[in-house]
Amino acid sequence: MEQKVTNAETKRLNKIKIAKYIYEHREASKQEIAAALGFSMPTVLQRVKELLAEGIITEAGEYESTGGRKAKVLTVASDSHFAVGLDITRNHVSFVLLDIGGRVRQKKRIRCAFSDTEGYYRGLGELLRLFLEKCPVKEERILGVGISIPGIVDEERRKMSRSHVLGLENFDLDRFSEFIPWRTSFRNDANSAAYAELRGTGRNTIYLSLSNTVGGAIYMDGAIYKGMHFRSAEFGHMILMPEGRPCYCGKKGCMDAYCSAGVLSKWAGDDLDRFFTGLEEGKPVCGAVWKEYLDYLAIAITNLRMAFDCDVILGGYVGGYMDRYMEVLEDKIAGYRIFDLDRNYVRTGKYKHEAAAIGAGIRFVEEYFDGLS
Repeated sequence: MEQKVTNAETKRLNKIKIAKYIYEHREASKQEIAAALGFSMPTVLQRVKELLAEGIITEAGEYESTGGRKAKVLTVASDSHFAVGLDITRNHVSFVLLDIGGRVRQKKRIRCAFSDTEGYYRGLGELLRLFLEKCPVKEERILGVGISIPGIVDEERRKMSRSHVLGLENFDLDRFSEFIPWRTSFRNDANSAAYAELRGTGRNTIYLSLSNTVGGAIYMDGAIYKGMHFRSAEFGHMILMPEGRPCYCGKKGCMDAYCSAGVLSKWAGDDLDRFFTGLEEGKPVCGAVWKEYLDYLAIAITNLRMAFDCDVILGGYVGGYMDRYMEVLEDKIAGYRIFDLDRNYVRTGKYKHEAAAIGAGIRFVEEYFDGLS
């Protein structure tokens, strides 16, 4: 039997919709909210009054007058609560502090080599404590800590079946949160980064992560498509060159063997910054390696476009350097274009190194609004 929604529940849901609208649009007026959500002005006035009284939103000035009384600017009370995002990699840990408006208030990347030891997990908790001391934020205002992990993550069971980067299999993810005194959640790193870049856009997009391994995410109909076994978007193991270079997965010719960050950094002492510095300085070896890299990347991007017919965002370590090289890449992609006249479907992300940490932490911000009473 279909259950009726009570009047109290309807009011609560309307309140959540209004709060989330303000959160997603950064600021809004009562009139704008009523028009966008199809609510009556009395409904908006009452729910906004409650949100103001509870300190969830605040008034931040007035809009320019278009005749009559000036409309108040409503925005989220950003200092009321916070969320933390962590991104675990083989050699680093990135921290971000997000306010309840979803803005990055503080970030830090620390060199910290992963090891499956109690010392590492205890140290992770200590690094988080030191990071928050520098912010500073009261502990009771922190909603939770989202952790981004490079591997195949089962978010519900808090398990990771495999991580080539960290050398783990059938791993209990709660080891990472053992010394973290807040609620935690876990998400695959590429999925996290894609969600940070694409949430709220409503636009189907492929996120291609070009880090120490090549991965990605498929953002369709407002959500990350995870696949039947949490292995969707393993773009790194698409074959680019049959019987080509060996890949760590055991196959030959995988995209990972041609487009990972390591393909570049190995020519500069495993230092990606040094590789791109050498490229800018005109070092011949860097120029030759980069040309070949872009040739293979163009093929991969073209294949993704043909398969999914949507935009492609370049992220990961290499994606953070791509802005100044996009014109060259687009010219290479154009060589494979048959009937696709759109030259601008490939772009870089708005976040660079911190995207995965943001995507991991932002879920606690969104849960906060969904849980309003």
